[in-house]
Amino acid sequence: MSEYCLLLVEDNAAEAMLLQEAFQEACGGLFLQVCGTGDEALGWLESRLAGGLPLPDLILLDLNLPGMSGREVLTTLKN
Repeated sequence: MSEYCLLLVEDNAAEAMLLQEAFQEACGGLFLQVCGTGDEALGWLESRLAGGLPLPDLILLDLNLPGMSGREVLTTLKN
């Protein structure tokens, strides 16, 4: 099991791939979950909570997501 868990919420596949590669090179033991939408990210977080799994140590969130914006995701997480 990896030491740290990171959630990346990014709708641009090329940017997500670049960040994945950079994090894997810098932090080999990192578990990196990539979600392309705010709804997908919230669903993934809810499933972790329901399964008793730890939440990510860090969330990198694109604020300009299609559909539910990053700001809306933040508001939902705060509530």
